[in-house]
Amino acid sequence: MKIGNTVIDPPILLAPMAGVSNRAFRAISRSQGASLCTTEMVNANALAHRSAKSYWLMELDPGETPVGIQIAGSDPELMAQAAVEAEAHGADLVDINMGCPVKKVVNNGDGSALLNDADRAVSVVEAVVQAVKIPVTVKMRAGWDHDSITAPDLAPLFEKVGAQAIALHARTRSDQYARPANWDFIRQVRERVSIPLIGNGDVETPEDALRMLETTGADAVMIGRASFGDPWIFRRVTHYLDKGEHLPPPSAEERAQMARWHLDRMVEIKGESVAIPEMRKQLAWYLKGTPGSAEFRKRTQKLTTKAEASALISEWLEHARHEELTWN
Repeated sequence: MKIGNTVIDPPILLAPMAGVSNRAFRAISRSQGASLCTTEMVNANALAHRSAKSYWLMELDPGETPVGIQIAGSDPELMAQAAVEAEAHGADLVDINMGCPVKKVVNNGDGSALLNDADRAVSVVEAVVQAVKIPVTVKMRAGWDHDSITAPDLAPLFEKVGAQAIALHARTRSDQYARPANWDFIRQVRERVSIPLIGNGDVETPEDALRMLETTGADAVMIGRASFGDPWIFRRVTHYLDKGEHLPPPSAEERAQMARWHLDRMVEIKGESVAIPEMRKQLAWYLKGTPGSAEFRKRTQKLTTKAEASALISEWLEHARHEELTWN
């Protein structure tokens, strides 16, 4: 798949996710085969007010490419300004958020709220396209609710004003993340646009990825929550699509090693006081899958230092090794 002049191969992408797709996790995902990663959502209004956090969210690792910077907002002028900033920070593409279902976002008319305002949504895309030289993509949901499935009508309008790819999360805003994704929405958009289409929603296994590609006509697959604590999912999907074979799941040693690398990188980037609270959920995702691991995951919520976190990883690994010997 190509977006502009950027080749996306293999067509397996990491979804932009607030609190997850930061510099550390993007590096991990790339190392496991995610060919395109996108930053956490950057609020255009906050960026216009010179928010330090917004600038931090746009920071990229040296040599990080291809990479997208996702921006969110509903004011075409502010979104155009944010896109210029993203381009200046080294993004290979600018992604427009029209999918976030969070209440404080939609109450401002941003995220998935734009699915209810076609004129404004098109104006935002057009303004961003005209502001930058790099490709512009849109990540959107199928609609606000199941009485207003607007993506099939909006997607061709976005293509007409210059969007170069669409990523469709096959749920509505009202679905949040509870209702199963309906991949037929992806197929409906595929029938209406000629630009690359990326499918997203409920891709949890290599078989899911293949089935999405075959049944919807999508050009690529975007993986989000299935990567939590399991960035190896990108490698397994890529291998399955290429060879038709399954790679084994990561061993306890591999999980512990990745958890430590993630921990070290987060502390390096953010400092211990900020990184450790953010890593609690990440470590809980890594430390799972063995009998009795629930107690270790519970203990992650009380971590306050890197030393405590590292010690917990080591303790979990010893427990996992013991359980493996016991079962074998």
